[in-house]
Amino acid sequence: MAQKDLTKGAVFTTLCFFALPMILGNILQQGYNIVDTWVVGRYAGSDALAAVGAAFALMTFLTSALLGLCMGSGVVFSLCFGRRDEEGLEKSLCASFLLVMVMAALLTFLSLLGVDGIMVWMHIPREIEGITREYMVLIFWGIPAVALYNFFGAYLKAIGNSVAPLVFLGISTVLNIGLDILFVAVWQRGTAGAAAATIIAQYISGLGIGIYVFATGKRIRKVFSRFRISRASLREIAGYSVLTCMQQSVMNLGILMVQGLVNSFGTTVMAAFAAAVKVDAFAYMPAQEYGNAFSTFIAQNRGAGEGERIRKGVRLGVATTVTYCVLVSLILWFLAEPLMLIFIDPGESAILAEGVRYLHTVGPFYCGIGCLFLFYGLYRAIGKPGISVVLTVVSLGTRVALAYTLSALPSVGVAGIWWAIPIGWGLADLLGSLVYIRYREGEPGKAL
Repeated sequence: MAQKDLTKGAVFTTLCFFALPMILGNILQQGYNIVDTWVVGRYAGSDALAAVGAAFALMTFLTSALLGLCMGSGVVFSLCFGRRDEEGLEKSLCASFLLVMVMAALLTFLSLLGVDGIMVWMHIPREIEGITREYMVLIFWGIPAVALYNFFGAYLKAIGNSVAPLVFLGISTVLNIGLDILFVAVWQRGTAGAAAATIIAQYISGLGIGIYVFATGKRIRKVFSRFRISRASLREIAGYSVLTCMQQSVMNLGILMVQGLVNSFGTTVMAAFAAAVKVDAFAYMPAQEYGNAFSTFIAQNRGAGEGERIRKGVRLGVATTVTYCVLVSLILWFLAEPLMLIFIDPGESAILAEGVRYLHTVGPFYCGIGCLFLFYGLYRAIGKPGISVVLTVVSLGTRVALAYTLSALPSVGVAGIWWAIPIGWGLADLLGSLVYIRYREGEPGKAL
């Protein structure tokens, strides 16, 4: 398999070329989300759009533990690869695979068992209970596929191959869009059709990337033919992953709590939020993938003891992220309404106005979330995932508390939910910067 050593070459070009396929993959994923939202909104109606938007937030929360486990495992894989520790990499792969698949099975079982309670907790409006439940029950069956894709993707990215995960994500995205159009627009299967399209595409990508890894990598075939797990490897994976899982779960729990608050304002606000966050995610999520690539870069160089490359990577990472976020904020400010009209019929004036207000409130502050993604990646890579948890608690805790407080004020209302988002980002960035400065001052010999 193609792999890239991130401890060599010019820092800027090495980091950017490694990040580019990951960013393209994210754009593909967000492109699919936009098409999915467009198809559902146009051909199944605003109620279906509200149902899919609520379920999307829930699915993101449920899979956050899996993503955190894979992200933490990826750091361990990168460290082993950077220090050329083949045996450590082998044992870490086995330990991680076991943990990921056990967690996937548990999440699937508990989600299917508790779907009715989940709907009550999320304040799903009575008029869309049926279609929301139908969508959720189907979409939960895709959790094991999400686990497979993210496990093998984490391994490939850790050894410097960010292209293969992009290819399989691209195949999945194109298939998902085609099936969406067929099931929802042509066959008029509504939310059930949208869910079926999603899980079929998820299993194609999850199984496909697994087959690719086994077909092209002697290392992975040897690893799984022996499947050796040691307590030390389990502890190491757990040490990096548990707190990363916690961070991802806290982050998405906060998002889910905000979704529940949004739901309490009715289907108009739900539909506006469902459409606006798709635009929102498409705009800033490339910064998240850049932060993940940045984390792999830092981890490989930390394993190799390349302190100067890490320092250069930090400086260039901040400059690149801020530049991107400023540009995308400017674009979104002027194109908020045309972008909302992709999903919303011009006659739905109340939904359109609320979605534009959300984008004009949150969009100008994308530098906040971009820098926060860099902090997450940095602290994960240097073995301090607990700091990422604290930053997430500050960001999402502030967001949830302010959202519930401000939205209860008659003079503020729904706008308070939107303003709580950038305020949370800003406070977390401030804390992340202070911790970084203290860390460097306190331990000047560290590779930072």
